[in-house]
Amino acid sequence: MAKVSVIGAGSWGMAIAKVLDLNGHEVTVWSHRKEEAERLGEKRENESKLPGVRLSEGTQFTSDPGAAVREKDMLVLAVPSTAVRGTAHKMAPYVEPGKIVVNLAKGIEESTLMILTDIIEQEIPGVNAAVLSGPSHAEEVGHGIPTTVVASAKDQKTAEYIQNIFMNEVFRVYTSPDMLGIELGGALKNVIALAAGVADGLGCGDNTKAALITRGIAEMSRLGVAMGGRMETFNGLTGIGDLIVTCASVHSRNRKAGYLIGQGRTMQEAMDEVKMVVEGVYSAKAARVLAGKYGVDMPIVEEVNHVLFGNKSAKEAMVDLMLRDKKIENPELPWR
Repeated sequence: MAKVSVIGAGSWGMAIAKVLDLNGHEVTVWSHRKEEAERLGEKRENESKLPGVRLSEGTQFTSDPGAAVREKDMLVLAVPSTAVRGTAHKMAPYVEPGKIVVNLAKGIEESTLMILTDIIEQEIPGVNAAVLSGPSHAEEVGHGIPTTVVASAKDQKTAEYIQNIFMNEVFRVYTSPDMLGIELGGALKNVIALAAGVADGLGCGDNTKAALITRGIAEMSRLGVAMGGRMETFNGLTGIGDLIVTCASVHSRNRKAGYLIGQGRTMQEAMDEVKMVVEGVYSAKAARVLAGKYGVDMPIVEEVNHVLFGNKSAKEAMVDLMLRDKKIENPELPWR
């Protein structure tokens, strides 16, 4: 049994706390709002974010960062990507050197172009930052629907420790040494999922969705490999696997926001209606800048940016994608 704190009491925080709870660990959940921590302590459930998922009486809830962090074997950071830096900064005074901090969020910081584990290491010097990622909607994880994810860290021993902490009969965990590729896959797939949602909102069909997923993973892997990630990662659970689920699932906030934009809502109207952080909106600009920096062609990401921030209509963006210059699908393949 390990002492584990989940930093964040939203849908993903509560879902992963449920996994840890069922595995017999001593779990503490931290909320940045005192009233929420008190309510969760009474109800054992976040009724607005993850209804129907109750934690055991042994789970502790707190809004005190010191109480959440001190004397724990592992910290699990389950806040939105936009809150990772601020939350890590708040936790830093209480974190001992070498402490394992597992990031669950998926994004790239727009202002710095940093991945989230790098931000954690910057805000908490000496920490052992790791990542747990994959096709894993909180709504399904919390209800025990079989899910498979990947744990990565700077060293194999840490990754295997995380694997052992989380893995059970409905939550399978693989390990990988490619932290960078895993983080980039998690961030970039949200941008492609916005495009898939836009296509749904425009009334497109399965053919369009398949094309966006396939060409989307091509864009993601081109940039990821150029930045130092591994192609195998983008062909795996945290690349194509996470992309498929985020583009297709009714639980996907990125797909839903894209759908609303495809139906004519503005970006802000769509985000307001989703009522949760739409990570792809915040990663879209960063992905476009990175594509330019590394000289990578990312037409889907480019058109998503035009729709989100350039007042381009979704229909016009779709037409422009279809009428791009003629291409060979795989230039590496020789003609006989």
